[in-house]
Amino acid sequence: MPDPLVLAADVETELIEKRSRFLTRLHRVEEVAQADALLRTARAQHPDARHHCTALVLDETAERAEMNRSNDDGEPAGTAGMPMLQSLLQARLVDTFAIVIRYFGGVKLGAGGLVRAYTAGVEQAVAAATLRRRTELVVARIEVPPAEVGIAENAVRIWAAAHGATVEPTHYSARSAVLSVLVTPTDLAELRADTARWSSGRHQVEEAGRRTADVPL
Repeated sequence: MPDPLVLAADVETELIEKRSRFLTRLHRVEEVAQADALLRTARAQHPDARHHCTALVLDETAERAEMNRSNDDGEPAGTAGMPMLQSLLQARLVDTFAIVIRYFGGVKLGAGGLVRAYTAGVEQAVAAATLRRRTELVVARIEVPPAEVGIAENAVRIWAAAHGATVEPTHYSARSAVLSVLVTPTDLAELRADTARWSSGRHQVEEAGRRTADVPL
């Protein structure tokens, strides 16, 4: 199953359909309370808008199951919130709150036209957004003597830069230094091979757990 995606930053776009104005906002959120606060802000900023339709997708956590919800806010049932939600789900977005603020232009769009407009509004915003991929990374650790820290850090950083991995701060103790790298599971074997090469087999890569992270696409 493909990894889910998240927003790197909030985004707002605008769509005009038969004189109706659709402002779409996508927000990165982690809980329902954040979404509720963002909706209150949108209503306060656009009090003259006819509708403030919403869709929310929250990723599964240790405390809760995945949560999806939507609201048509006065539009005919199923013509706004649900199409917005389906657009988020099809884009594989999680921890995302979508608000479409509609200013009525005087021309009725009909049920089909509303579905198309609200879908297009979210799809346009998704296309304009910078996204990250949420994936599980291996915490890989390499323990070396303090005298070899410079060589080890240089080698690990070169490897990480070539593979899009993240090097965490080195942890020092009286007898050794521990280098930590966040790598994809598929790159772990290559990191081990590279470490064996530059250390002439003296040092090994140990897997020290897994961590969920949002990485560039």
